[in-house]
Amino acid sequence: MLTSHLTVAPQPLTDTETGDENQPETLTSLPDQLPAGGTDSARFDWKAVWYPVHYEEDLDKTKLTRFTLLDQPLVIWWDQTAETWRAFEDKCPHRLAPLSEGRIAADGLLECPYHGWAFDGSGACDRIPQQVEGRKAEASQRACVASLPTVVRQGLLFVYPGQPEDAEKTPVPTVPVLEEGLEDASEWVCINTFRDLPYDALTLLENVLDPSHLPYTHHRSVGNRVNAGPVELEVVESGRQGFKGVWREGPRRGKLGRQDTTFIAPGLMWHDLTSKQFGRTLTVVYATPISKGKCRIFARFPFKFPSKIPQLFIKLTPRWYSHIGQNAVLEDDQIFLHHQERLMAQANDDRGFAKAFYLPTRADRFVMTLHKWINQYQADPFPGQPLPPAASRESLLDRYHSHTENCLSCRNALTNIQRLRKGVGATAAVAWAIAPLLAVSLGNTAILAIVVLTATIFALGASWFWLEKLEEKFYKGRAVPPRNLPEK
Repeated sequence: MLTSHLTVAPQPLTDTETGDENQPETLTSLPDQLPAGGTDSARFDWKAVWYPVHYEEDLDKTKLTRFTLLDQPLVIWWDQTAETWRAFEDKCPHRLAPLSEGRIAADGLLECPYHGWAFDGSGACDRIPQQVEGRKAEASQRACVASLPTVVRQGLLFVYPGQPEDAEKTPVPTVPVLEEGLEDASEWVCINTFRDLPYDALTLLENVLDPSHLPYTHHRSVGNRVNAGPVELEVVESGRQGFKGVWREGPRRGKLGRQDTTFIAPGLMWHDLTSKQFGRTLTVVYATPISKGKCRIFARFPFKFPSKIPQLFIKLTPRWYSHIGQNAVLEDDQIFLHHQERLMAQANDDRGFAKAFYLPTRADRFVMTLHKWINQYQADPFPGQPLPPAASRESLLDRYHSHTENCLSCRNALTNIQRLRKGVGATAAVAWAIAPLLAVSLGNTAILAIVVLTATIFALGASWFWLEKLEEKFYKGRAVPPRNLPEK
């Protein structure tokens, strides 16, 4: 049985800096578990970790899905025999064709597109159509496809890229408050989004662990410059499995109360904030490494409101509409993080982060702790690999390939908007065409009808342009972030 969450062993923190009676769970593992990152105490192995690769609701059980995890191309598919998701290495052992270009055959097996070799859920080859009767080449170990362990937790499909025999002993990193079975789990409402980002998982973590950037970077989206002020961060526990910290004053110059931060190595963090105004809110981020200079973010925003009205409002908001707004927030810092990462890599190679960065305030305490963790445990997921060339601004603002095509809700919404736009355009064209005929046929009595028809044409035209602008939001982000727009 797979362990359902990572923060275990409820013991008090050893650091007396907190001064709290009720301490959160520590970052140690139970005796029968393997720690994430492997057993080498001096090194963190990024393969010995469970990673989320997709929200289950975005996967289609009838189709194959590609994903790259730590530079390893995978094909994700539904094994209807075992009723579970599978993650295979995306290459056929025969001629190395990508299996993701194949299909799920009528008998439920994964079929290669090149020569029809078919594989069951374990990765074993079931048939080779080209061999003569009586031969058993499919029984060879060389005919098998590598299958990676998978598990679904809290609506996310996780994949384990390390040694398969270690998977069940390694805890799956989840968010404790969302765990089914907890008495108050039903009181939470959660907004979920994801996106493929053009920078490393560690760059993403460095960014989201830094609460001091929010008033400036996200000014006029989810922040405000007037709320900027001293940010006194404290690290209360740290080690190979991550760290915990606290911001006692909290955001908005203390108006919202204390904020606690947890980093679960190597790719999960959350901020936990309770206020009288908004109840308890979490900002949860998973950073899944795809390749050097690219990662997938899974952002989750659990809320427990003091009133039922905001909870109802969130539940009624279409998922795709929420994703448009969340994509815009991610784009607030997407371009400069892409370029900052390259400057940071060059400076780090020359001098190391401590000399490359100037970190004179406690606002950077979590960033400093993250980099110390990277250095102390040799925790670079792509050691020695250079970053790819810098991308164009247009490419960095792409939404379709980084999100829409992988999101079931956004794909369906885009299709419906495109159909509606065509229908509105066709209706407006017909109304425009019949207006002169109506005027001629009805003579002086047609004035009212012409006025109504003209108003309808203008309304349809305005709707067509509005739908066009809405459609664009599924393809590309805004060129100028709100913080750089002229103040009103």
